[in-house]
Amino acid sequence: MDFEISDEMLGTFAPLLVYWIYSGFYVVLGLFAEDYRLHTIQDEDEKNLVSKFDVVKGVLLQQAVQAVVATLLFAVTGSDTQSSTNENASLLVLARQFVTAMLVMDTWQYFMHRYMHQNKFLYKHIHSLHHRLIVPYSFGALYNHPVEGLLNDTIGGALSFLLSGMSPRASIFFFSFATIKTVDDHCGLWLPGNLFHMFFNNNSAYHDVHHQLYGNKYNFSQPFFVMWDKILGTYMPYSLEKRESGGFESRPCKDFKAE
Repeated sequence: MDFEISDEMLGTFAPLLVYWIYSGFYVVLGLFAEDYRLHTIQDEDEKNLVSKFDVVKGVLLQQAVQAVVATLLFAVTGSDTQSSTNENASLLVLARQFVTAMLVMDTWQYFMHRYMHQNKFLYKHIHSLHHRLIVPYSFGALYNHPVEGLLNDTIGGALSFLLSGMSPRASIFFFSFATIKTVDDHCGLWLPGNLFHMFFNNNSAYHDVHHQLYGNKYNFSQPFFVMWDKILGTYMPYSLEKRESGGFESRPCKDFKAE
């Protein structure tokens, strides 16, 4: 008896598997790439306010919620029919869907993320959990309070899927790509030849600024573009400087005046 894995199942679970594979790759690489780290290995243990074991538990909880919501979303939208009609969509249509989904996700997450910083109650009780990671690292990318994970990531992903009109098959590739991008932004490394750094201004150094005390009110954009930060005046330009002990450090540009 043949067992066939549906597009809906792959769309639900492939991004979760990609998360651990790609973040694991960076964990191993980080052990041998001291000259390309934005923080030292020791900083991860000394500056962060949460254990790596608790981070893993938090991420697994969020991924469980994501899987449930994705399953319900595919069921409610009648995605079997949608998959059969869209599986042969042209590359132009797929490109439009991807760009639309990226813009929707960025817009939702920027305003939700920024509001969680501005609202003192939400920051203290919800978003501050993510900022226990002063030194970001790859598998901590999705370490959030469960409420934030639902509001910011899960609902943002659902809106991207619905408003872009993509099929479950296309969603496998889009959400896997978005997962890789999110992990890359939190990897804590500045590697030569990284394609994300070539094509996106929103990268590991850009997001590292946000995790520092001086950048807490800036660089809210995630995970793709920086347009909303630039449009609404929350963009903090930075420079990368070599540390004497090895690696890089992202610092605000000297002529930037924080408000």
